[in-house]
Amino acid sequence: MELKKGVFYGVGVGPGDPELMTLKAVRILTECPVIAVPQTKSGETMALDIVRQVVSLEGKTILPLFFAMERGEAQKAAHREAAKAIAACLDEGKDVAMPNIGDVSVYSTYCYLMEMLKEQGYETTMSAGVPSFCAVAARLGISLTTMNAPLHIIPAGGGNLEEALELPGTKVLMKSGRTLPKVAEALQEKGLLDKAAMVQDCGLPTEAVCTDLSNLPEKTGYFATIIVKE
Repeated sequence: MELKKGVFYGVGVGPGDPELMTLKAVRILTECPVIAVPQTKSGETMALDIVRQVVSLEGKTILPLFFAMERGEAQKAAHREAAKAIAACLDEGKDVAMPNIGDVSVYSTYCYLMEMLKEQGYETTMSAGVPSFCAVAARLGISLTTMNAPLHIIPAGGGNLEEALELPGTKVLMKSGRTLPKVAEALQEKGLLDKAAMVQDCGLPTEAVCTDLSNLPEKTGYFATIIVKE
């Protein structure tokens, strides 16, 4: 009898506060024997650090995944290698869960691997998590939208930022840390600086709130989210 292949789960674990993990996320991560973990060059495993505060990892196989931050062929090659490592576990009949910061559908590496593995015939499942921008709005004590007002999710480091800032409604500028001076300058030019606020590392011990972007912090991490509400 042919061995039933495992399922590849993408699990949103929220932006940092372990109390924001869903019951479903906890159940899947508890049940899966293999946890596939994105890992930085320095060995940091941010998603796993959130998980381990809620879920026991005893007896589980931790499968580290390494991704190139730059776009292009190096990134695609890293995705292929990660998908290959996950497929090897799935072929053994083991379910694999990959925890993702925030929600699994928003700027998530899981989705690249999911598409690759689906094309190879593997079963995949997504478990939603609290998006970082929702947690940021809650931290700032503001609503993201009002009746009939649109909401725009924008990668701060990509595309035409000036054009995006002209869109009606609330703008969420994701991953703003590396380009913060440029973002602040664009907000100033559009007369939106006093309507913007930022939270970096929301829900983490390193969380910092900045409601005055005319006075920028000296250092800003990768996970910095700006909300511009007109």
